[in-house]
Amino acid sequence: MVIALSCMTIGLALAAPAADQPWNLSPQITVAGTKLAVPTPAQVEWQEHEVGMFIHMAPQTWQDSETDTMKTPLWAMNPEKLDVAQWVRVAESMGAKYIVFVAKHEGGFCWWPTTTTDHCVRNIPWRAGKGDVLADLSVECAKRKMKLGVYISPQDRIHGVGVGGKASDPAKQGEYEKLFRAQLTEVLSTYGRMCEVWFDGSLVFDVGDILKQHAPDAAIFQGPHATIRWVGNEAGVVDGPAWNAVRSGDKKWGDYTTADAKPDGDRWLPNECDARIRATWFWRTDNAKTLKSVDALMTMYEASVGRGGVLLLNNTPDRSGLIPDEDARRSAEFGAMIKRRYDVAMISSAGTVEEGKDLTVTLSAPRAIDRVMLQEDIAQGERVREYVIEALKPGAPESGWEIIAKGTAIGYKRIEVLAEPMTVAKVRLRVVKTVGEARIAHLAVFGPKLE
Repeated sequence: MVIALSCMTIGLALAAPAADQPWNLSPQITVAGTKLAVPTPAQVEWQEHEVGMFIHMAPQTWQDSETDTMKTPLWAMNPEKLDVAQWVRVAESMGAKYIVFVAKHEGGFCWWPTTTTDHCVRNIPWRAGKGDVLADLSVECAKRKMKLGVYISPQDRIHGVGVGGKASDPAKQGEYEKLFRAQLTEVLSTYGRMCEVWFDGSLVFDVGDILKQHAPDAAIFQGPHATIRWVGNEAGVVDGPAWNAVRSGDKKWGDYTTADAKPDGDRWLPNECDARIRATWFWRTDNAKTLKSVDALMTMYEASVGRGGVLLLNNTPDRSGLIPDEDARRSAEFGAMIKRRYDVAMISSAGTVEEGKDLTVTLSAPRAIDRVMLQEDIAQGERVREYVIEALKPGAPESGWEIIAKGTAIGYKRIEVLAEPMTVAKVRLRVVKTVGEARIAHLAVFGPKLE
């Protein structure tokens, strides 16, 4: 759901990045004498995706393993039913706005016909060595208006390179960096605009010039030019207040997680929550029973998107190249439940709220509610520092407001789930503490889901 609210920006001063800082540095504004980190337009666009779909397929798929054993011969990998259109349909069904495809995992196998190594799709039986999964997926995503991102592992075990792209033999570091830069250039210059680039495990060397030339608006996961951060777990959960800002210099850039969030931070770095629909990242012959229920996925959604993050939920094709039918059905059920619960609010409002003031919505008639959604206009910074949500029951005097939720960070989105439904006549957001005027893009009230 994309929420737009036009707000006046009088009195806001943009701070220019220093010359020695990364080219994609997020800006700052000054509000009531306080500097606030704000997102770039590209970061706002990325945040509004809310849900993406990860796709893991690699030699591990043929190994019943999460780590590449390096024992699978290339002739054994033949996903003869591979259908990228099915992948995109599954992503659409669960409400995903983008796909991140693992084009190269830690073993070094590449799903595009790279010129840099023989350990790639060019040397497997699929399509007699003429196939290119990344090309097919790029075309299908463009046709269906699904955004595409790519995971290219800096780790590369076939070339003796560890996490972050650090060669086990220092004498070969320069050679590998040249290879990796060539791979990254191939992908970013050949397969259309990428909305996200994943450097799992971060990067020990710089590829900023390639990113700036070929993917200037992409969200960058980890590495020296990161514009988004890992949430810090693989459960799809944002733990603690999800402040979008961090303080540069606290640690190596690209290694920040939710634990490093600071409301007064100087850099905007939102959370991406990578999680799995099954218990493992790769398809296995023994993990079908670990497929998560719709209720578990909704709990994950409300603990990720509902706490200001973006949920990147993994689906994994099997050895045929298709996402299993049961996983595809569960993804569609999950997407349908999100729509059922959150597509239509009982009532909603937006506005500018001063500290100590409130924003109130009055229901047309007393109704049972079980969720309240809050959103700030993040383009104007994360201003709310503390809030309270209160409800007024039917027939209660104006002095009878009851606190039903309270918190600190709102950011792009905060969903407050009540312990149990309650019948109310009014709901209000009271801003206890804020920097300047709070810019509330959305205060929405929802009732129990329909079965």
